[in-house]
Amino acid sequence: MPLIKNGREVDDIWAFVPDEAPLSPGGCITVSLARFRSETELLLARNTDIGVRLEPADDPHELAEFVDRVALIEVSFPKYTDGRGYSQAQLLRGRFGYTGELRAVGQVLRDQILYMNRSGFDAFETERAELPSVVEALKEFSAFYQPAANGSVSVFSRRHQKD
Repeated sequence: MPLIKNGREVDDIWAFVPDEAPLSPGGCITVSLARFRSETELLLARNTDIGVRLEPADDPHELAEFVDRVALIEVSFPKYTDGRGYSQAQLLRGRFGYTGELRAVGQVLRDQILYMNRSGFDAFETERAELPSVVEALKEFSAFYQPAANGSVSVFSRRHQKD
């Protein structure tokens, strides 16, 4: 599945390990939040980066104390109509100060990518949008009225800044 990060297609060095599967001895892996919570010390003691996958019903507050120790957080979009991942991204970036890679996985559509980016996502794993389409989506609008987790300055704030 193509991985798009910072406006270009990159190799994916991460592998998701299902709950029932044994952990590989090396490599960068992601696990479910439930597995991360039950095997926290074992996972953090590994000599490789660790990632966590959040499902829509998962509470990102459970990761708050670990945001500086997790290199990747994947937010799953099992259906394109489920918007809970946007809220999870906003919490991770805004409230918890997560600065690592925040990746949208699953039903990621081209029409959602700009809004996902504004919510804090910086990587997109998608079979439903090709690179030129994603780059185009990220540049569709040059100004916004609402503040965003991606750090862009709103039109209102620009208008009222002192020169």
